[in-house]
Amino acid sequence: MALDRLDDPDHPTYGMGQAAELLDVPPAFLRSLDAAGLLTPSRSEGGHRRYSRNQLDRVVALRALADEGHTLASAAEILDLRADLDHERARTAEVVDERDEARRERDEALGALRARE
Repeated sequence: MALDRLDDPDHPTYGMGQAAELLDVPPAFLRSLDAAGLLTPSRSEGGHRRYSRNQLDRVVALRALADEGHTLASAAEILDLRADLDHERARTAEVVDERDEARRERDEALGALRARE
């Protein structure tokens, strides 16, 4: 359903002008991020840049790190590393849950064996 896209943070909802206004940055800043390969907006059929909410969040984070003295390239690397770390933490949590479930099943099986003896 078309309305489902309104809830999708990855749907390219905002045009360049809207994005620049929401972020309080000049459109040239958004174009420079695209040119540097630090943010790749979707393109409309007419070739206009379209930004998602997640991309706008990334611009805010890039700008905050740049304001702290990082170059845009290093800021992008920091954000990518943070995302990688979050992914690995989630994966580790899943593996720990699987391990704990396997231990519970093992302990139940051992308990059942001992009860039969």
